[in-house]
Amino acid sequence: MGEEPGQFRVVGSRSLVTTAFLTAERLHLLSPDGRAVQRSVIRHPGAVAMVPVLGDAVVLIRQYRAAVGHNLLEIPAGKLDIPGEDPEAAAARELAEEIGYRPGSLELVATFFTGPGFTDERMWTYLATDLEPVPVEPAGVEEEHSEVVAIPLADLPGMIARREFEDAKTLVGLLILLQRH
Repeated sequence: MGEEPGQFRVVGSRSLVTTAFLTAERLHLLSPDGRAVQRSVIRHPGAVAMVPVLGDAVVLIRQYRAAVGHNLLEIPAGKLDIPGEDPEAAAARELAEEIGYRPGSLELVATFFTGPGFTDERMWTYLATDLEPVPVEPAGVEEEHSEVVAIPLADLPGMIARREFEDAKTLVGLLILLQRH
């Protein structure tokens, strides 16, 4: 990150906790007017999300999310598991793990920060087409108890209007899909 006039400047940091793939840090900053401030941030390796289109339907996954305490209907997604992992390779891996399809084609349609107020997690979102079935390879207990759901594309506008999707990556991916159809 380059120094620009009028910008905040990181003058120090301290690791608060490190888990298998997340680190919580306390940043010590100088504001543009010279005030010292502290902010807590979560460092994340990055993630991928896929909008898998199969004929006239999109294939979603309904799975439990501990942070919100209930199941969510989502586009498949997952973190970059290996340091330096290529997002496109991760997207293909996650599709097979979560919903049992290998994409013939992946098109990057969006990249965004998921919650820049507290994390540096960047998400690469792909449109996945030409899907071929492969064995499902669940990577965690939530995926073992998940449900794969095919939703007709024609049903998506009504479901969005009824607020049936509660997570941002799913809304981003589905709105891009609808814009294209």
